[in-house]
Amino acid sequence: MRRVSPSRREPDGRPELLEPLWVRVGGGLEEVRSGQCHGPADPAFPPPGGPWQVVWSSGRLVGWAPPGVLSRSVPRLALETGGRIARERRAWLLGRLGHKLRSSVLALQETARRAAFGRPELLEELYAQAQDVGRRAQALETVALDAKDPPRAVVIGAVLNLAAAGAQRLLPGEAVVRASEPVLVEALTRAYEWMGGLGCSITAEMAEGWWRLSLTAAPGRRPLEIPELGEPLVRHLVDAVLEGWLDAADPKRALIYLPAG
Repeated sequence: MRRVSPSRREPDGRPELLEPLWVRVGGGLEEVRSGQCHGPADPAFPPPGGPWQVVWSSGRLVGWAPPGVLSRSVPRLALETGGRIARERRAWLLGRLGHKLRSSVLALQETARRAAFGRPELLEELYAQAQDVGRRAQALETVALDAKDPPRAVVIGAVLNLAAAGAQRLLPGEAVVRASEPVLVEALTRAYEWMGGLGCSITAEMAEGWWRLSLTAAPGRRPLEIPELGEPLVRHLVDAVLEGWLDAADPKRALIYLPAG
């Protein structure tokens, strides 16, 4: 029997896999050796390049491996590796957002100093910078804190009334997902802003046991001043917190898979 279990180790001490292994990271999948992503994590959506065999742990899909390589150690390896990748992603995002917040605070302090010493025309700039600090601090808090509201059935259309009031929407009335409502509002708000805000179009369709939301970028969409508030933050909220999956392969469209309620 072939094994996913390693016979050697990488220089950093992590196992060197002898066979491909897809591991679950939140609601998506990542191939350990290549870093390729796929989703959602569901038996109905096997990764490309198979054939693959589902790796289960306590009734939960935790990965995919080539047929004939499964052993007792593989589910544990998939769980540990998926958890490590999730922690590394979160730590990277926290580091980037923290760095951007510190830079924004320093700029605010300098503008405030100049305004206090004879430059009253800088007050408008001071206000804009204070708002920017608030946005960055809120994003950092969003990633740092764990969601406390348990998942429940939420109507997507109702959430979009709060998160994307200016979007062009075409959603079935039965589009209901199982999610923490405050996190879902935050995730769709960030996704809407990332896709350009006013003029963005949103549709939804059922895909097996998931609702797939398609957000098409608004005409004239401009890149976000802080890139981390776009795809990285949306991916954290969707993949890690909501247990869904973000497909951002098309730069003009974001696909968000959320478990049906």
